[in-house]
Amino acid sequence: MDQSKRYAQLGLTEQSLIQGGAHVLCAYRMKPKSGHGYLATAAHFAAESSTGTNVEVCTTDDFTRGVDALVYEIDEQRELMKIAFPVDLFDRNIIDGRAMIASFLTLTIGNNQGMSDVDYAKMVDFYVPPKFLQLFDGPAANIADMWRVLGRPQSDGGMVVGTIIKPKLGLRPKPFADACYQFWLGGDFIKNDEPQGNQVFAPLKETIRLVADAMKRAQDETGQAKLFSANITADDPAEMLARGHYILETFAENASHVAFLVDGYVAGPTAVTTCRRNFPAQFLHYHRAGHGAVTSKQSKRGYTVLVHMKMARLLGASGIHTGTMGYGKMEGAPDEKDVAYMLERDVADGPHFRQDWCGMKACTPIISGGMNALRLPGFFTNLGHANVIQTSGGGAFGHKDGPVAGALSLRQAHQAWAEGIDLVDYAKAHPELKAAFESFSGDADALYPGWREKLRIA
Repeated sequence: MDQSKRYAQLGLTEQSLIQGGAHVLCAYRMKPKSGHGYLATAAHFAAESSTGTNVEVCTTDDFTRGVDALVYEIDEQRELMKIAFPVDLFDRNIIDGRAMIASFLTLTIGNNQGMSDVDYAKMVDFYVPPKFLQLFDGPAANIADMWRVLGRPQSDGGMVVGTIIKPKLGLRPKPFADACYQFWLGGDFIKNDEPQGNQVFAPLKETIRLVADAMKRAQDETGQAKLFSANITADDPAEMLARGHYILETFAENASHVAFLVDGYVAGPTAVTTCRRNFPAQFLHYHRAGHGAVTSKQSKRGYTVLVHMKMARLLGASGIHTGTMGYGKMEGAPDEKDVAYMLERDVADGPHFRQDWCGMKACTPIISGGMNALRLPGFFTNLGHANVIQTSGGGAFGHKDGPVAGALSLRQAHQAWAEGIDLVDYAKAHPELKAAFESFSGDADALYPGWREKLRIA
């Protein structure tokens, strides 16, 4: 059934929709199945995403037609489809009237992903009007709160030097805490790797008690504040709350030094919001493990990385992993810096829409995945700044002189970039950075030809 007469209005302009402020706009890369027209499939997609189905129903009335999702632009050659969703379609909390990402996803990538006339459809961008944007929680904390704990300026405080304890699974509580202590002697921030929680060989309560003690000892020895991101992800919000309260009680006077990690893709918006609303003073560390199932460029369904990032900011993530933009081991490219800008800036351009965040607090990019001291300067130059949380696992614990030297080499690489000094030249007077060239010689050969001669290393 061709529903384009009802669910398509190609005469609508994007400018008028944005000025009206009453619609969420979504852009998709969509291809119909063979034998199905583009506009008819797009209209069926909009119907299934809002008030319609594949047949006319007797319960439809004039009001219902007033909240139809409408296809307002198509470009079959580019496989581009844009749909305007009336904001009234989206679910609101009964306790406070706030908006929710669960409803946004239910409508925009719900049943439409399995329609028989759609070969594939992937959301590539979306726009939220100001009045609706204000109904989302947004971040309560971000990197500025970490800088405050670390005693740095509240703006342009620079890279937070971090790591992930490796191996990600298999360490018992004491070896885990000992590894934390060693890194903290040179670095700032440690995160649980996302699978770590309450394994039988590493009970959470015992591990957290020892890590809290390791933080105290490292702070006493260095005279510097340290940070820890603890994984509280669980299926049950009550379990998340139990973990969070225990962790804060155990860290005691260092509770402000604790972030909470939530696996936001696998545990979903409910888990992220549980943390955001129950622990608003803590940095909410959104880990995106599993996102590649829908965001990868190889996937033709779901949504893109940019869409994922925008949703994370709306949800209230303080920081989210953004990949390494091609500078580490993960899939990515330098032009993905636009993803970071969408998280950080008050106004940012996506591939189809300019989003004004209307003063919503920024969400901090967290950089991880195969990074080491040698790769950092190129990454910072591409991004244009170093105000990120950077977590190197192998880049710290793979340093030939151990994690303290590994952490210091990362800090020195940041300092060299900030001062505009060539990394090889900076390494001549900084032994930890010099040793990083030897530790990661493959990267050194690729990125800094002639480094051996310059550093007088055979």
